[in-house]
Amino acid sequence: MNGKTGVMVCGHGSRDATAVQEFEAVAEGLRARFPDNPVAYGFLEFATPIIADGLDRLRAMGCEEVLAVPGMLFSAGHAKNDIPSVLNRYQALHPDMRIRYGRELGIDPKMMRAAGERVRAAMAEAGGDVSPEQTALVVVGRGASDPDANSNAAKVMRLIWEGLGLGWGETAYSGVTFPLVKPALEHVARLGYRRIIVFPYFLFTGVLVKRIYAQTDAVAAQHPDIEFVKAGYLNDHPLVLDTFAERALDILGERNNMNCQLCKYREQVLGFEAEVGLPQESHHHHVEGIGTGDVAHHEQGGAHGHSHGHDHTHDHEHDGHTHTHHPYPFADHPLGPVTLTEKD
Repeated sequence: MNGKTGVMVCGHGSRDATAVQEFEAVAEGLRARFPDNPVAYGFLEFATPIIADGLDRLRAMGCEEVLAVPGMLFSAGHAKNDIPSVLNRYQALHPDMRIRYGRELGIDPKMMRAAGERVRAAMAEAGGDVSPEQTALVVVGRGASDPDANSNAAKVMRLIWEGLGLGWGETAYSGVTFPLVKPALEHVARLGYRRIIVFPYFLFTGVLVKRIYAQTDAVAAQHPDIEFVKAGYLNDHPLVLDTFAERALDILGERNNMNCQLCKYREQVLGFEAEVGLPQESHHHHVEGIGTGDVAHHEQGGAHGHSHGHDHTHDHEHDGHTHTHHPYPFADHPLGPVTLTEKD
């Protein structure tokens, strides 16, 4: 890449200040991998800088082309609609800058190796004489109203389960879809394994990761005969940073192929047929840069951050602004889909 090409990492944003710091560490890791190119970052909501601020910084540094990569594990609404909408809006306002959009981290051998190392480290720290065959794995994904993204979390679980030779594997989600963490753990606890590894397949910490660990503790207290082990999330593992760098280079190498075969916005995916052709628009413009921490959360009435503790018509109101997501077809499923709350 020449010096006029910048790299932009587009994140979701969090009310958790530590999560924001961890995302900044990813940007620093990419700067080390692209020493001759400017690297900036920005968020869709809550945290600052917002994505437009990051793009402004690259323009000010003389970038004529930007390789924008989503800071997302899987491609759901944020990667497919929200971030492209923000980038398209900025591109229209600044035609002198060419913005090229990359794909999500996705199912990648490097990501699986990083995930495997997190699980192995948790098992090693736990120690004892529990064999892999006596160990069950529960991988917890973020959860989305997009079955393509949710199925990727299940695939991650299978690859880790089989790759490490563990006794059993299950997938749970922190919200929006099902099963949620508690019913999944209660189910696995009935299978007779001596140890259960709970692995949040998240890039960064935040409210949801903390609640996943809290629910693990709650279920563990009900099953003192089973050892529950909490694995660390991915964070800035070197292989994660390598994958981010590869996604940027993929854009230049014309290998930037997003998997649209199971995209609910483009194909009639089972159960989600009504969402084909929905407009590409961001649902986060009104919460850009409102800040992190409890103050920002309370100012918004606790309504966003994708807590989804409502009736799942997917209407959200923030300071007089209302936006609507297409209704999730299984909103009344008995194992979910509501996002973890402090009361769970």
